[in-house]
Amino acid sequence: MSYDKTAAGINLTGISYKLVNDGLIDEKTALDALEQSKKDSISFTEYLIANKILSATKIATAVSKEFGLPVFDLDAIDFDAIPRDIVDNKLIKKHHILPLYKRGNRLYVGIADPTNLAAIDDIKFHTGVNTEAILVEEDKLSKVVEKLLEDQDNAINGLMGDDLEDLDDLDFADPEAEQQQDDTDSGVDDTPVVRFINKILLDAIKKGASDIHFEPYEKIYRVRLRIDGVLREVARPPVVMSPKLCARIKVMSRMDTAEKRVPQDGRIKLKISKTKAIDFRVNTCPTLFGEKIVLRILDPSSASLGIDALGYEPEQKELYLKALANPYGMILVTGPTGSGKTVSLYTGLNILNTVDTNISTAEDPVEINLEGINQVNVNEKVGLTFETALRAFLRQDPDIIMVGEIRDLNAAEIAIKAAQTGHMVMSTLHTNDAPLTLARLVNMGVPPFNIASAVSLIIAQRLARRLCPICKEKVDIPRAALQEEGFTSAQIDAKPQLYKAVGCDSCSEGFKGRVGIYQVMPISDAIGRIIMENGTSIDVADQAKKDGVDNLRQSAIKKVLAGLTSLEEINRVTKD
Repeated sequence: MSYDKTAAGINLTGISYKLVNDGLIDEKTALDALEQSKKDSISFTEYLIANKILSATKIATAVSKEFGLPVFDLDAIDFDAIPRDIVDNKLIKKHHILPLYKRGNRLYVGIADPTNLAAIDDIKFHTGVNTEAILVEEDKLSKVVEKLLEDQDNAINGLMGDDLEDLDDLDFADPEAEQQQDDTDSGVDDTPVVRFINKILLDAIKKGASDIHFEPYEKIYRVRLRIDGVLREVARPPVVMSPKLCARIKVMSRMDTAEKRVPQDGRIKLKISKTKAIDFRVNTCPTLFGEKIVLRILDPSSASLGIDALGYEPEQKELYLKALANPYGMILVTGPTGSGKTVSLYTGLNILNTVDTNISTAEDPVEINLEGINQVNVNEKVGLTFETALRAFLRQDPDIIMVGEIRDLNAAEIAIKAAQTGHMVMSTLHTNDAPLTLARLVNMGVPPFNIASAVSLIIAQRLARRLCPICKEKVDIPRAALQEEGFTSAQIDAKPQLYKAVGCDSCSEGFKGRVGIYQVMPISDAIGRIIMENGTSIDVADQAKKDGVDNLRQSAIKKVLAGLTSLEEINRVTKD
C-alpha cells in the first residue's frame, strides 16, 4: 500500500510509509514533510525532528520494529575511538552517517535511515571495505557528526593561530583550472585544509625557507621547513588529515590525484603581489604510510640579487667575472643539493643577459624563470633529454648555453665540444670540491685533453648559516684549538674576534640568512698539464694550493674571521 501526492510526484515508501501506517503521523503531514525536506536538502527524519513533528526516539523505535534492527545508543560511544581516517568528511556530510568501528574488512556505520542503501553502497565503494548499517537516533547522530567534523576543523585551525586573514584568497596561477579540479576531487575543497596549506606556504615564504616537507607516519603527521639549511618542525596536523592534505597539494600542482603508487612532479605559482610571484617545485613519493610531499621554493628574485650578495671573496669574484667575460669555455659549479648552485649559475646568466646575446638553458626542471633567456624543461619520457636539447641549441646560433646538470658522457661530450667551438657553456656537477670535478669528468669517459682545453673555471660551494647581527656574542677560543681547526699562525696572531650564535626574537637559533662558501679554481696551465698526464685529484688540489686557490675550509675560515658565521657552523658544512 502507498499514498500518492500526484502534484509533486511523491510516494510514501520506507520510513515515511511505516510512520503513517503505524498512525504516528497522518498522510498529508508525511507528504508535505517529504516535499519540504527535499527542498531543504535534508533527510525526511531530520525534517520531522527539526520541526518537532516526531521525536527521534519514536522514529527510531518504529524503524527498529519494521526492520528488526536494535537501536544503538550513541551516548555510550567512545568518541575518541571513532575511526576517523576511513570515511572522508565529504561522505559523512553527504550521507549523514557516522563510522562507528571497524572489524577486519567490515565497517559498521551509524545511520538513522537504514533504507538508504545508496549511502551504504557509496561508502563501500570509496572505502573498499564491506559496510553494514547500524540504526541510531537522528538527533544523537547529528550531534556526534557535528562534533566530529568540528573537532577536525578545529585541529587544523588551531595550528594556524589567529592570523587567518586572506588565506582563502591567495592568488594562484590559473585559478579556474584549480577550481575545476577542486570540484571533481573528493574532499580536497574543505576550507580548513585549504587555509592550512595556504598558511604553510605563506609562513615558509615569510621565514625564508627553501623547502617544505609534508611527512606522513603511522601515528603522526608532521610539516617541516628547511630554514637556513636546517629542517625544523612547524606543525603536526591530525594524522587522519594526511589524505586531504596530499590531495589538496596535488590539485594545486596539477598532479593526478588518483595516482598514489609512483612519484609525481608538479609546480605551483603563488602571486604575492602585482609584480612578484613565487614558484614551488613539487614532488611526491609513496612511503609506507602515505605520500611524502616536498615543495622546493623558487624565488626568481634570488637570481637578480647581484654577485656581491653571494658572498664571494674579492679575488674569487674577479675570477668568476673574468671567466664570464670569455667568449667561450666551460664554467662548472659543483656542490650538494641545496648548496646554491642554481643561484650562482643564474647570477652569472643575469650578468650576461643582454639584448645582443642568445642564451639557452636545458634544465630538469627549470627552477628560475628569467626574461630574455630561452629555457627548456627536460622531459626524458618524450625523448627530450639534455643531449637532444643541447643538439638543438647548437643549431640555433647560440652564444651561451646552460645545462642544468651534466649526468652522462653524451651530454658531457656535446657540452665540451660546444665550449671548444666558440660558445660559453655553464653547468653543474655533484662532487665535493673543485679538484674532484675533473676526476668525475674523467670517470665519465671524457678524454683528459678535452677537459683541459674546454674547462676554464670550477666553482665548488656550500651555504653556511649567517650569524644574527643583533644577538651574536663574542667568544674566546684557545690558540691550540684554532690551530686544530685549520687557522694559520698569521690569522691567529692577528687576534681575530670570533662570535657564537645565541638566539633572539629576530632570528632562528642565533642565525639569520645564509652566506656562500666557495672554492673558485681556474684551470691554469699547470693544472691543465696534470689533467693531460692523467694526474689524480690530489695532484690537482696540490697545484691549486700552489696557485693560491683557497679550498672550501680555508674560505669558510675567512667567513668566521669576518664575523659572518661561527666555527661550529663551518664545522657542520665543511671538513678539515
